[in-house]
Amino acid sequence: MKNENNAAAKWTANILMLLISLVVIFPIVALLISSFQPSANLMRQGISFNVNWSEMSFNNYNYIFTSAPQYWTWYTNSVIISGLTIVLSLFFSSMVGYALAVYEFKGKNLFFVFVLLILMIPFEILMLPLYQMMVSWGITDSYIAVVLPLIVAPVAVFFFRQYAGGLPLELMDAARIDGSTEYGIFFKIMLPLMGPSLAAMAILQGLASWNNFLWPLLVIRSNNMFTLPIGLATLLTPYGNNYDVLIAGSVLTFVPIVILFIFFQKYFVEGLTSGGVKG
Repeated sequence: MKNENNAAAKWTANILMLLISLVVIFPIVALLISSFQPSANLMRQGISFNVNWSEMSFNNYNYIFTSAPQYWTWYTNSVIISGLTIVLSLFFSSMVGYALAVYEFKGKNLFFVFVLLILMIPFEILMLPLYQMMVSWGITDSYIAVVLPLIVAPVAVFFFRQYAGGLPLELMDAARIDGSTEYGIFFKIMLPLMGPSLAAMAILQGLASWNNFLWPLLVIRSNNMFTLPIGLATLLTPYGNNYDVLIAGSVLTFVPIVILFIFFQKYFVEGLTSGGVKG
């Protein structure tokens, strides 16, 4: 009876996951199919599965690769900003989280409370003072203005602190006996052990940066500095909608995130679920 109940629960869970997957995949498939339709059909019918398969073609993608240079400028900007955000966020956030986890110093707990408080404050509330800082420093309309507020993310600091708290501290003592510096211990010993957490946070931070719309919209002013979300939004205007670029371009925005996940997928679940290194 117990085995039958377990089998029934397993089948129920599988069916539920399948239904959820279909709900998530449905709009993506609709967008993909629509990207092969003529723009005139999209203006009349919108995104739907009611299509004339004989009219499907690669014309929209051909237009993007041959006649839409501005799209690739936006694409490049998004890649650069997301890459900088991932690298700098992992570097600084991991150091802060690691220090909060393994070192004892005055004000440590208070500092961590501040991290938690900032984590609970919506970013939209902080945008105005952050924007005033960018203006006063004269760095608006630049990559650094978009990346700077994100390089020490509270959620990343919290995540790395929890992960580093489970690292074997005996390795630190052994390294100190061998004459290693604290920076050497972190970069040569502890940081490699944090690999799964780095991979998981790289995906999460990369996804957040790639889809970020409001903050770049606030600090970026010139068309040549637009990121993909902002650039694609400008294609919808009261005077006309460029569906040739909008729909097919939206499909192409999936590519970097898919590539990022493929590279780090084997570490993703481990990084989210493991509290440390066992052995």
